[in-house]
Amino acid sequence: MKKIPTRTCLGCMNISPKKELIRIVKQNDGTIFVDKTGKASGRGAYICNNIECLEKAIKSKRLEKKFETSIDKEIYENLRGVIIDNQSK
Repeated sequence: MKKIPTRTCLGCMNISPKKELIRIVKQNDGTIFVDKTGKASGRGAYICNNIECLEKAIKSKRLEKKFETSIDKEIYENLRGVIIDNQSK
């Protein structure tokens, strides 16, 4: 039986299969973006595919703590767009 990789959501702190979560990446040069492929190099953080988890992560600043830097509002808006797109499918 093959082991399914799991990750913890920064919003709700639930453990879910990696494929079900959205990955946010911080590269060595400090660039932060949503990784739609799940394979970009850099430090990764994961969040569930729902707005409530994103709002919890923003309110508690978990993404900023994880990457040890401030996060632009543009990145959060980009994440909202990805979540809304995924929910409409």
